[in-house]
Parts: sequence; C-alpha cells; structure tokens
Amino acid sequence: MSKDMSYAAVMARRPEIMKKAAGLDFSKFESGSIAFDYERMMKEAGYTIEEIQQIQSQYGVGNTPILELRNITALARKLAPKGKGARIFIKDEACNASGSFKARRASTAVYTAKKLGYKGVVTATSGNYGAAVASQAAMHGLKCIVVQECYDSKGVGQPEIIEKARKCEALGAEVVQLSVGPELFYTFLTILEETGYFNASLYTPFAIAGIETLGYEIAMQFREKYQRDPDVVVVTNAGGGNLTGTARGLKKAGAQPRIVAASVDLSGLHMASDTQFNKKSFTTGHTGFGMPFSTWPDRSDVPRSAARPLRYMDRYLTVHQGEVFYMTEVLASLEGLEKGPAGNTALTAAFALAQELDQDQMIVVQETEYTGAGKHIQPQLSFARENGIEIKFGDPKDEVPGKNIILPSHPSLIKVNDADLIHMRKSLIKNAVANYKVTPTEEDIEFLALETNSNVEFVKSVLAEL
Repeated sequence: MSKDMSYAAVMARRPEIMKKAAGLDFSKFESGSIAFDYERMMKEAGYTIEEIQQIQSQYGVGNTPILELRNITALARKLAPKGKGARIFIKDEACNASGSFKARRASTAVYTAKKLGYKGVVTATSGNYGAAVASQAAMHGLKCIVVQECYDSKGVGQPEIIEKARKCEALGAEVVQLSVGPELFYTFLTILEETGYFNASLYTPFAIAGIETLGYEIAMQFREKYQRDPDVVVVTNAGGGNLTGTARGLKKAGAQPRIVAASVDLSGLHMASDTQFNKKSFTTGHTGFGMPFSTWPDRSDVPRSAARPLRYMDRYLTVHQGEVFYMTEVLASLEGLEKGPAGNTALTAAFALAQELDQDQMIVVQETEYTGAGKHIQPQLSFARENGIEIKFGDPKDEVPGKNIILPSHPSLIKVNDADLIHMRKSLIKNAVANYKVTPTEEDIEFLALETNSNVEFVKSVLAEL
C-alpha cells in the first residue's frame, strides 16, 4: 500500500523522516521540557577542532588568509573623531573550494554522510550553502540534491538566487526550484523520505562544528602575525550558524573578542510573502532571518538547532541595503577585492563601528564570499528597479525596504543602528514558554539564562512578567 503523500501526512511523519536523515538521535539530549543538553549534542557531533581541520584541509577548505583593509581604514579615520578609526581586516573565505565560508559547514556534514554510509545528501537553501554541499559531495562521490526557494508565483527569480542555482548545477547537484511558500519544507521532507539521503542541514551539530575552525583560525593567525587577539569580530547574521560557530571557535582558542552581529534592515518585508519576495535585494544576512532565528532558533529543519546566536552575541547592528551596495563598490575600488554582498554586510557595519573605536584596536570581518553574474551590484539594482523600487543617492536613514534603495551620497552617511538585545532576550524566553507550554523548571531557567547570554535573575524577571 502506497504512503499517504498529502501535505498533512508528510508533515505528521516529519519526526521519523528527520531522525532517519540526520545521522543523530536528537531525543537523547532532551529533558522533556524547554531545556536540552546543547553542549553534549555538540560534543557528540564527534569531531575535535584538530580533526575538522584535517578533514577540511583534504577537501579544499580552511586556512584562508586574513587581509588588512588599509585604504578603507584610512577612509574611516578621515571621517572619525581624532584618535579614532580602528584597523579593519577581513578573513577571505571566498578562497574556499565553493567560494564562501559555508564550505566549512558542508565539509563536516558531507564527510559525516559518507562515513555513515549515505549515498547522497539533500539540503534546503537558496544560498551559498547549496553550492558548498554540491562541491563537497562531488569530492566525496555522493549524489546531491539542492531544494531552492527561487521564484514568486509569476515565475520571476532574483538574480542572486538564480546565480546560486547555476553554481550548484555546475558543481554537479540536481536543483529543485520552488516558488516561495510552505511547499519548500514539504518538498524537502518528501525528497529525504524517497531517497533515504542524508539531511545536510545548515543547523546540525556537524555543520556548526565545521565553522568553529573559522573562529579558531582568526585567533591563531592574529597571534602569529600581530601577537594579539582582535578586539572585535563582526559577523553577518542570518540563521545564526555563522556567528555561533565562529564564536565557539574563538572560545576554543581562548580568545574573547566582542562578537558583533550585522544584518541588513529589511523590517516591514515578510520573507514568506509572494508579493514581497522580490522586493528585497538581499537573500541572506538580513533581519528577516536574523531576528526570528535569534529569538527562536528551533524554527529550523532539525529538531534542535545547533545555531544559537543569542548565546554568543555582544551587540547586534543593522545597516541599510544602499549602504551595503556602496561598501561593495568601495571594497572593489579601494582595495581591489571584488566580493559578493553577504560578507559586505558585516564590512559595512565594521566601517561605521571602526569610527567609534581607538586607532590601536582591530576589527575583523570574519567572512567574504565569491561574486558572480547575479551577485553583482548592477543586476541587483536593475532587478530592484524593474520591481518598482526607487534607486537614488541620499541619506540611507531615509530608506524604506520594499520602496527604495538609497545609496549614501557621502561615506560619512554610513551608520549603524543597534538592535535591542534586551528585547530579543525577552522574546526568546517568551517564545520558549509559548512553544513548550510548560511551567519552566529550575533546569529550564538555567538553560534560558545561557540561551540569552544573561543570568537566572533576568530570566525569572521576564517569566514574572508573562
């Protein structure tokens, strides 16, 4: 008798499908309440930093260079108060096999799939991770399917997403392209069930452990070259895995820089809205992912996400679309480095942040990404204009997502806005209680204190307000 493949039936089978495809039994880390054993889950991913470095070195991943942006630093100092203007560096992750830091995530995920005997891997992503998984799968001789949210209901796709699909296919993957909406996760589950392939999710412990080498390398390279640790590490934040893995790697190296998240402000646009899907010019690194995934990490495609950014975040900055486009051009024109938009989100925040800090301090933008036809500024701005977005020069603070993109008329207009971390911490606690519908135990309260990078007293005060 054939299985019921209706939406409701497939979603009801989600736990068993995910368990079979994950290579990890998440239930053994559960407490039966809000809390779960996060550190044990990460430990049982089964790899030390040294082992991951060895795996990555065999497959074209890791040991990427750190570059000092001397000309951009000089520009920041011209705009900063006297004595201010920290030195700005980038970790050039575009040097990885697939052209982004996500090769680190994919390396451990695909290696694990091969080790466990899976014949192929599946991932749901519209971004660089699909290309990273495809690249690593090709090296390991595994099949690869990328499920990609690509089009609106009219069949119109964003240039950047189409570029990423091209790259995935060039690297040997089968790409299943879908329109925006709930069919993405349904299709993902049916493919996992039908193929028996490994779920190479962005959010498994394997994937996050793969990024830990990035933070570890930053610390070690700085110590070797500058005999010190960086003062600030700025991370483009979307689903939170980038920030989580980098922070954990820095911690394992014994480094304690301030961890600053950066996202493009797309407030007012709904990421799952068909009519608004093509109104945004950034497919990742924006608040449409950064905010909800920070305040409730377990909305991902695994039972418990290993990406838990609020645990590690010291500050959360937002920037505007026009500012990131501008800094992308600045990086190419002043430093001779042409990179895609995702890492330049963190660079934009770092440029403004540097003007607050003393000149002897050091800021690292911890990733860059490759650029290609759909990632360039001109196709992105042309596509925005075709979708009724006004493009103009002026003050980016007046930018309204979905209505206009304002390129700064002068670099002094590039600013950052602080997200309210206290409010976000409260939101996470409220979401936890709402999702699990339990009275929090003492274990839950201690867990939530870690989740929110706060303390037991803060958690209890928020619970008292509910």
